[in-house]
Amino acid sequence: MHPPAALDAFRNLSARLGQNPLRVQGPGGNTSYKDGEVLWIKASGTELADAETSHIFVPVDRFAALAEARQEAGDGSCKTTVLDPDNPLRPSIETTFHAALKWTVVAHTHSIATLVHAICPEGRVAAEAKLSGLPVAFVPYAKPGLPLTREILANASPSTQVFVLENHGLIVCGETVEDVDALTEEVEARLAMSAIATTHSLPEHAPPPGYVWTPESWIAHKTRACSIAKSGSFYPDHVVFLGPALPATDHDGERPALLIEGHGTALRDGATSSQKAMLRCLSDVLSRLPEDWTPESIGPNAEADLLNWDAEKYRQALAARS
Repeated sequence: MHPPAALDAFRNLSARLGQNPLRVQGPGGNTSYKDGEVLWIKASGTELADAETSHIFVPVDRFAALAEARQEAGDGSCKTTVLDPDNPLRPSIETTFHAALKWTVVAHTHSIATLVHAICPEGRVAAEAKLSGLPVAFVPYAKPGLPLTREILANASPSTQVFVLENHGLIVCGETVEDVDALTEEVEARLAMSAIATTHSLPEHAPPPGYVWTPESWIAHKTRACSIAKSGSFYPDHVVFLGPALPATDHDGERPALLIEGHGTALRDGATSSQKAMLRCLSDVLSRLPEDWTPESIGPNAEADLLNWDAEKYRQALAARS
């Protein structure tokens, strides 16, 4: 069962979002399209960038998924709502909010401009002013899946088309692909933040064994950026692919990335494309963060919830193949 040709514009939008690292990083983000009783949703662990070249969308029973969103059936994973028995992929862990939102087209991104605002109380206040006049709602942080769906619905009105998700990202909805495309560009333009220069020579000495220095090494030479990066995790995908915060040493033999103050940032040799994308994401966020904004991490309890979650272990396993 493949998406109908009528969804070509949707696939194109999905691919363009996925190919822009300022909108989506690696397997992050998800898009959906409602076609009658069918909801086409990005599969967990796949990449929006591949929307036009691979079958990354899973057809699910729209109303069965809605029942899971309302906690009337299922466990919220929507695995049992898949219509194509030959499709081995799982629907996105965020399928429930796609089903619950009434709009035909829903695009969820991990927009860098949005993240800069959404991880700081000052940024969220600024975003409210910048997005004034748009049908926008601000949603407190919640674990992806049913908890996030509940928060979205609690803060939505029938006219809401833009959701700023605290410590998470952006959702834009509309009746047509063109509507969502245009509204996304409007939000991005209003929230755009200038980046500081991030060029810095890589250390001349060797990195720790098993690691390589990365272009994100500039973080280690900016006191504030380094302190923030070591202090915690600010959005779910950082935890999922890089682990909590950025440590200075590989204390458990499993850390994908290290931040050695005054020296550089290192990635484990053979790091996945998802891990590389998430380190760049951190760099893109920190390089745009105003000096007088105070980012707040999701905290150790939220980190533990993500690290011990089977749905995210599944996504990690798929991403590790790339």
